[in-house]
Amino acid sequence: MTHFSNAKSPNPSDNAMEIHFTKMNGAGNDFVVIDNRSGIYDDLTKEQIERLCDRHRGVGADGMLAIEQPVEGSSSQYRFRYYNADGGEAEMCGNGARCFARFARNLTTEFEDEISFDTIAGPLVATFPGEDVCIDMSDPFDIESDIELSLSGTPQTVHFMNTGVPHVVLPVADVTAVDIVAVGRELRFHEHFAPAGTNANIHHVIENGHIRLRTYERGVEGETLACGTGVVANALVHHQLTGAASPIAVDVQGGDTLKVEFEKDADGNYRNVKLIGPADFVFDGTISI
Repeated sequence: MTHFSNAKSPNPSDNAMEIHFTKMNGAGNDFVVIDNRSGIYDDLTKEQIERLCDRHRGVGADGMLAIEQPVEGSSSQYRFRYYNADGGEAEMCGNGARCFARFARNLTTEFEDEISFDTIAGPLVATFPGEDVCIDMSDPFDIESDIELSLSGTPQTVHFMNTGVPHVVLPVADVTAVDIVAVGRELRFHEHFAPAGTNANIHHVIENGHIRLRTYERGVEGETLACGTGVVANALVHHQLTGAASPIAVDVQGGDTLKVEFEKDADGNYRNVKLIGPADFVFDGTISI
């Protein structure tokens, strides 16, 4: 891993904060990761986080991850905080959770096989099969199938579920033939999902149990190379539509293939959902923001 120890902003202000960070990526979804267990970065503002994630004026990332001490009374080892590139805090990020877990594992040798951490979406557990990281995801909820919407005046059938954050899914014939930014933005701000909005996804079927995905992320306001919670949502929608068995393989825009394992209980609810894929270190650095 490359280290950049004096990456200063060109004209830091008098009240600039020096931030030590690690750059990581999960299937191309990239993050600035900071160790905030001591609370030294508690005063980071939305604007500072946005600057940190800026690809021209900062480190550049789809979002920022902060590892913190667990809240009082929690049985987890850590607290997970995730901020989108616009500086707004989000409930969960699947690819970020895998990066978070790998980062946390490197902080100590005490917990080698399993890492537990709290998110706004609920507690999660990570394990480390081979070179990958496996996240035990929270159970999806607010599942809606066969929603009829008008997109640019054309009727479309979409599907929705919350896999830690909200996702709308539009199956298409070929994801490469769709303007993901235009379609994604229309879905993201569609009145059906107001006022909070939603992440937006399109996928096509390669074969039963294997899909190709593109995602427009809320808060990033553009396409990302991967989205873990989106991978889960699209895999489960694929199961709903085709009956494809677990695990389901999902090819993402960054070129990686992730796997989603799941079970369905007697009432038709998804349980024991797992997201499996890579989480890689890129470099360490220091920046004044």
